[in-house]
Amino acid sequence: MRTILIVIGIVLLGAGLWVVFGHGSYSQTDTVFQLGSLKATATHDKAIPEWLGIAGIVVGGLLALGGLLSKR
Repeated sequence: MRTILIVIGIVLLGAGLWVVFGHGSYSQTDTVFQLGSLKATATHDKAIPEWLGIAGIVVGGLLALGGLLSKR
């Protein structure tokens, strides 16, 4: 259990840092126009909100610290 907490904490910490430093984004595809079987789509790159990265850093740090300081 201790090792699992440490690993999950480090992964969340790393993902949070990745988002905060501006590398976290995802693609969203929208249908712009559709007429019968003719379809026009647009793909947009959207950034993951910075608050989500900060939350990942805080939760990941707490999990890793809790795993390191647990007695078992």
